[in-house]
Amino acid sequence: MTKSVDILTVCEEGHQQRLDKWFKLKYPELTHSRLQKLIRTGQIRVNSKRVRSSTRLEEGQDVRVPRFKLDPTKASNNVKALPHINVKDYQLIESMILFEDEFILVLNKPFGMAVQGGTGTRRHIDGILTGMTDRFGCRPRLVHRLDRDTTGVLLLAKSRNTAAKICQAFQTRSVEKLYWALVVGVPRPTSGTIEAALVKAPGISGDKIRKAQRGEQKEAMHATTSYSVVELVANKVSWVSLKPLTGRQHQLRAHMDIIGHPIIGDNKYNTQQVINLGAHSAKLHLHARHLAMPHPHTHDRIEVTAPLSNHMLETWKMLGLSVKAP
Repeated sequence: MTKSVDILTVCEEGHQQRLDKWFKLKYPELTHSRLQKLIRTGQIRVNSKRVRSSTRLEEGQDVRVPRFKLDPTKASNNVKALPHINVKDYQLIESMILFEDEFILVLNKPFGMAVQGGTGTRRHIDGILTGMTDRFGCRPRLVHRLDRDTTGVLLLAKSRNTAAKICQAFQTRSVEKLYWALVVGVPRPTSGTIEAALVKAPGISGDKIRKAQRGEQKEAMHATTSYSVVELVANKVSWVSLKPLTGRQHQLRAHMDIIGHPIIGDNKYNTQQVINLGAHSAKLHLHARHLAMPHPHTHDRIEVTAPLSNHMLETWKMLGLSVKAP
């Protein structure tokens, strides 16, 4: 008997996304009215439960997707023409590539560039890649996120099947991510684990995250970060390595703020402790330095390291720090 549904696991990039928006990213050919009917009639379910279009997804949830047939005429009318990609954007993406094979793509994301579109965001990596299907033979799919001002390793899948396998690797913690950050002060002890559940702060624009309080267990997102001080600068600034063991929005930024050592240049979380590091003091000093994981198809170990962004490299040089550290 032919299987009539697929079960898709929500990856990190889909956490807290509306169900209808998540669907449109994965099935752009599906009309709005058809999607609403599938949701309304219970053919689309999350963790086996009926849901609404506005339901916010959580990482790790299972979404039941019926194997629907599309009317070719309606589908073609609903698909937007691929955006025109200018030479500058094409060359930018090419310059960002750290690793590529027929299954995955790894980029070195620059400072100030959004990964996905949103209100007021027209130019973003996901959109540029949509216009480069001839180059990649597909539309590379995001499997995790980096904030606009965070730099470094960004992993994408070249098929839905590969994306599902990478999602599973994230769920089993087979994907290891290491970040570098410059923070205010010196964390004590100089290495440890931060266990602090997080919630969105009400009434603050931009989805600021804070530590969950008593009575907020229902909304709280479990979050764990391992940290280690790499080097100190006059006991005023610390270079730290950070390993997120969970993948929550703004997790590293919020966790460092919670323990009293916010990241340099973080204008969302570091609003009190300003350190003057010259021209780049106002830029976020958070970099996704390294990613290691089993290949989703060959199972060989992949390790990718992203060179520091220009503004962080200049800060490192100014402070006399060596970028050759682990």
